[in-house]
Amino acid sequence: MTDTRPPCEISWFSALCDDDYEFLGVPDAKLRSSWEHCRDIVVQAETGGFDNVLLPSGYALGIDTTAFAAAIATATSQINLLMAVRIGETWPPQLARQIATIDRMSAQGTGRGRLKVNIISSDMPGETMASAPRYARTVEAMQILKTLLNGEALDHDGEFWKLKLAPPSIGTVSGKAPLLYFGGLSEDAREAAARGCDVFLMWPDKKENVAAIIADMKDRAAKHGRALRFGYRAHVIVRETEAEARIAADRLLSKLDAAEGAAIRAKSLDSTSTGVAAQAALRENAADDGYAEPNLWTGVGRARSGCGAAIVGDPDQVLAKLNAYRDMGIEAFILSGYPHAAEADLFARHVLPRIEHAPL
Repeated sequence: MTDTRPPCEISWFSALCDDDYEFLGVPDAKLRSSWEHCRDIVVQAETGGFDNVLLPSGYALGIDTTAFAAAIATATSQINLLMAVRIGETWPPQLARQIATIDRMSAQGTGRGRLKVNIISSDMPGETMASAPRYARTVEAMQILKTLLNGEALDHDGEFWKLKLAPPSIGTVSGKAPLLYFGGLSEDAREAAARGCDVFLMWPDKKENVAAIIADMKDRAAKHGRALRFGYRAHVIVRETEAEARIAADRLLSKLDAAEGAAIRAKSLDSTSTGVAAQAALRENAADDGYAEPNLWTGVGRARSGCGAAIVGDPDQVLAKLNAYRDMGIEAFILSGYPHAAEADLFARHVLPRIEHAPL
């Protein structure tokens, strides 16, 4: 039967923030964040045929994302690069120049810029800003970035930046701003997304909650005369049979110390956010085996803040789950699994050839 759905973007994840394990909560020197290890994950994803790869960012963990993105742009030729940037640590005009430069570096041999940007509404390291002004600053940053990366002169009189600049001398290969991906569930975050981003990202949740978030965000964006696209960030464990996938999930947690898992969650920069609270609620309300609904397993969240659930099953079940999300309006998936390179290979062999996909 022919799939009549439009293609979706399938992305993988490179563990720049020291988030790679064979057994969750048990550090492994071979899987620590490093240029070599994270490069190998990206190369595996490109070889497997993924459309895009998220390069996460955290000032307290792992290696620097912008430097890594510049280097990996010259070590790959096809896969898109979704570079996470922390707005609290940046000056938008300088960030725009970095984005344009890396986009041009990524076009080697193809003439096609491959950089996209994941906006993180972060604090300045060592400081804490209240939610409302922090997200207001993020909206300003997105507006500045889009103006400059669209090759336009900037005359910005905002609360956080007052800038009057000529059009930049360097732009992206396309001459347009790359897609801005952004996520968050608080009231302030939702309004910021509605006003400024292109792709709204969600963490795993029950289907009815995903549908409600999509409906809410469509309404919010429409009030600003905009339309959003939607993405879904989840872990995945796929094996030839459902029983094998469930065994793999159980093995992943088999050496986890509960206190160590709590410590890992607590040290995350987003450990008190609305989104993280929603992931905790999803886990706490799941069945005794950790499944919140068929094939959605919350065990990952026992040793990870942020995205805390995995799609678990055989290839047919994982494909059906993804297609159900597509039917709800999801156009982009950012997937990951442990260890990341090995699980990327499994997904690329078992599921990716069966789904129509392409970069957004």
